[in-house]
Amino acid sequence: MTQRTHTSISLLGTTTSQDLDLDQVRRYWDDFAAEYDTYPDHGLLDSDIRAAWKDLLRTWLPARPARVADLACGTGSMTALAAELGHQVSGVDLSGEMVARARAKTAPFGSAVEVVQGDAGAPPLAEGTFDVVLARHILWTLPEPLAALRSWVRLLRPGGRLVLVEGRWGMEDAADQASTSWRSGVPSVELAAVVRELVGEPAVVQLTDSTYWGKEIEHQRYLLTVQLGATP
Repeated sequence: MTQRTHTSISLLGTTTSQDLDLDQVRRYWDDFAAEYDTYPDHGLLDSDIRAAWKDLLRTWLPARPARVADLACGTGSMTALAAELGHQVSGVDLSGEMVARARAKTAPFGSAVEVVQGDAGAPPLAEGTFDVVLARHILWTLPEPLAALRSWVRLLRPGGRLVLVEGRWGMEDAADQASTSWRSGVPSVELAAVVRELVGEPAVVQLTDSTYWGKEIEHQRYLLTVQLGATP
């Protein structure tokens, strides 16, 4: 995500799980959909940025063809990369405009990709049917991230894995927030502690290379992955 998406959606920073209006959130992302791919780490239009993300997925997704759930898939950039690597991908996004763009972007992959509209915090996907749940920079938008993580784990088959790309966008508004509201993102040590309790011992890789983002970054960015049934 970029500064624009992390700071301008004030409704996400001020609401609670009791008063969050998903229709309002959906409208925000619908309005942003046309602009979304202009950000280097969203559209992956630069060949070096695209190659960096594809190599990262190649490293952390299974080597064999697998079923991948791409949650909050946006315009489908990561969905397309996973499909290019030979996986069967189900994308989910709350925004109908994002879904339309993701479907267009992934149309060349035919039946290897499906993209549906739905809440990434409670994905409309069958439990126990995925080898990978992939989610990139979505936890900060969710009113109940712990509940979302539990639902994502339930999507996995035995031996499946979570692959989460997350970060910390700064501490400017963190003082007034509950430790798991994560409206300013989540530090890797904090997310690792939560995932450790839910699933098992995670691996964390810091994503400091500016190639991923199209610019130098000021705050933490990382990939966290854990395998269901792995020994803590």
